[in-house]
Amino acid sequence: MAVVEVKKKKHIYWAEINRPDSNNSIDFEVMDMLEKLLDEMEKNNHIRVLVFSGAGQDYFVSGGNIKAFSSLKTEEEGREMASRMASILERLENNRFWTLACVNGEVYGGGCELLLAFDFAIASKTATFAFTQSRLGIPPGWGGVTRLVERVGRSRALEWLGSNQTISSDDALQTGLINKLSITSELRRNTWEWALELSRVEPDLIEELKKGSKYALDAPRDESLKRELDQFARFWGTNQHHEKVADYLARSRK
Repeated sequence: MAVVEVKKKKHIYWAEINRPDSNNSIDFEVMDMLEKLLDEMEKNNHIRVLVFSGAGQDYFVSGGNIKAFSSLKTEEEGREMASRMASILERLENNRFWTLACVNGEVYGGGCELLLAFDFAIASKTATFAFTQSRLGIPPGWGGVTRLVERVGRSRALEWLGSNQTISSDDALQTGLINKLSITSELRRNTWEWALELSRVEPDLIEELKKGSKYALDAPRDESLKRELDQFARFWGTNQHHEKVADYLARSRK
């Protein structure tokens, strides 16, 4: 059985980490599977949504596999491992399809860093979150500090990173760590319905919306506004836009 199982339907890939013996933790084998999955998706121009979940109801992702990584002793070895996973998360973040985390259970350490790389997240009401890296005497290394500060602000990020406190699903929702909550029994159905809704947007527009939102964070405001206008005009002149307008007008006449 694959450690990352993938189901494909319509414009959606649903990937699930299936490592119950290690609480759905990430090791080199999982990295291999994620890289292969991204390679495949990046060659498929029809994919619009990637959903990612954990098998079962106990764990989404429990972080990096401490046993597997314990043989890495030197600074260089640690950097190589972290750089590889950070690259995977950057690919998830910057690709031309939506990414949606279906958080089915507990999330620890590197699992939280993985979660932060997704565009959206829906969680079971029973899910909990904890940034546990400092228990091992290390900061996050897969981009978790940067993305957490962007998501919830510096003060709250420092509190969570320094305290190892357990974050409830309600607190995760209120602070913006996740987008939606669901009762456990309906989580997968609600996730699928959201994925279907997201899949209505074409990949080129998904790519532009993601690029534009990042540009707005990094660039001076006037430059971001100018870029937004330029991209609007570019999309306005496409056949894709004209066809959708014609379809809308035809339906409105009925």
